[in-house]
Amino acid sequence: MASFVDRVVLHVSGGSGGHGCVSVHREKFKPLGGPDGGNGGNGGDVILRVDHQTTTLLDYHHAPHRHASNGGPGMGDWRGGKNGETLILPVPDGTVVKSKDGTVLADLVGEGTEYVAAAGGIGGLGNAALSSQKRRAPGFALLGIEGEASDIVLELKSIADIALVGYPSAGKSSLIAAMSAARPKIADYPFTTLVPNLGVVQAGDVRFTIADVPGLIEGASEGKGLGHHFLRHVERCAALVHVLDCGTLEADRDPLSDLAVIEAELEKYAVDMSYAGQDGEVVPLNHRPRLVALNKVDLPDGKDMAEFVRPELESRGYRVFEISATSHEGLRRLGFAMAEIVQAARDAVAAAPPKVQPVVIKPRAVNEAGFRIRREEKGLEPLFRVIGEKPERWVKQTDFTNEEAIGYLADRLAKLGVETELFKQGAKPGDTVVIGEDDGVVFDWEPTMMAGAELLASPRGTDVRFADLGDRPTRGQKREEQQERKDAKAAARAELEAERKAGIWTESVSSRRVAKPLKESGLGADDDL
Repeated sequence: MASFVDRVVLHVSGGSGGHGCVSVHREKFKPLGGPDGGNGGNGGDVILRVDHQTTTLLDYHHAPHRHASNGGPGMGDWRGGKNGETLILPVPDGTVVKSKDGTVLADLVGEGTEYVAAAGGIGGLGNAALSSQKRRAPGFALLGIEGEASDIVLELKSIADIALVGYPSAGKSSLIAAMSAARPKIADYPFTTLVPNLGVVQAGDVRFTIADVPGLIEGASEGKGLGHHFLRHVERCAALVHVLDCGTLEADRDPLSDLAVIEAELEKYAVDMSYAGQDGEVVPLNHRPRLVALNKVDLPDGKDMAEFVRPELESRGYRVFEISATSHEGLRRLGFAMAEIVQAARDAVAAAPPKVQPVVIKPRAVNEAGFRIRREEKGLEPLFRVIGEKPERWVKQTDFTNEEAIGYLADRLAKLGVETELFKQGAKPGDTVVIGEDDGVVFDWEPTMMAGAELLASPRGTDVRFADLGDRPTRGQKREEQQERKDAKAAARAELEAERKAGIWTESVSSRRVAKPLKESGLGADDDL
């Protein structure tokens, strides 16, 4: 027997982008024809699409992990990589997509409605796309970025106009079978119906759908029985029909007590307020139009019970119909009453002015940097965390085994203003800088590694700023060395002056400085000026 699943947790991930290619064009008599590495292909997306032939989420219950195909790598001769194929996941009409914390991401209603559950990663640029007037032959390419990965919750809410609610074995499945072409499982024991059944009813010119919600019992709103599990299928219905069993043989049950229990459970059930109709509001279940169908009046005791409770129900404001799903007594009147409510609901929706969401344009601020730096502490040492879409994406695209690629990243960060902002935040040479959140890339900041890679004359794939990186002196060490050189020069001049005064030298150091420009002018030291 086919199973019915109306809630699953789906793990989706888009395809990763392909890496760019590093290649140099070569042909006869032209050994170095310039870079010709192509770009990597983009990864495929994971898209949820409403399909009327899909009625359950069973496939995703058995296979909850879905991944789109990856993009192909770039190739030489300017050939780009192949884009990954989009993965289309069919879902039933009325599927609600939520995040793990319950936030509604999409409400998929209508054939063909789509939602991108996980976008694919972009492909990396090849060295042909990275070449410029100053960087004629890049020896590196950008890496492709991994696709988005997320865990989403799919909940199915049946698309029906009328919901049949009532105790188990009240005759709801029999009523659907009698009024439509649906053939649900029918038996004389409780909880026969384990899945919501849908049927299409034609009453005059109005065609509508009715849903059989599995039996509700006392405590269903708190998770007892099957009611709470399937009450979400009632949320989209325009009206409710209470199917009351007038032929029950249980001594502690009667139609009035059954109605009170079901009404109490509907009152307690918290409708998912994240789902909104055309008017932007959600009507609680107990505030929607309701009809009462007194079933099994074909039985002698059932007919007497119906006549006994009908005045009480009508005094409470209910429209009461005595029916029999077996003999089809009263079904025509009940069908037209349902059609009247459905048509009124449809007319109200059609008459309401359409609500068009205003388009909000949020231009980027003139002084917006595109990133922010957060100062933290780790092991009593300062740590500067750079957070922003561009810096984090650039780090993912960088091949850290290639010095030139790292230099290109340093140039991009410096051009964006990261170096300047680090200075403003009080960063010092040797401080730890992290780009990204928890899984970010960690650097030991060296402020001398700034722009200049566009003027490189080093071989492809290398960067002079990374030569002897382990012995690179810090800025403080450079200042100390410069001060030592100044002190050594001053000491040497003092020593020479002392030797001159002692008679070892006949001229002072200062006289040499004067003699040099005189020699260049063509005048001797004894010539008159």
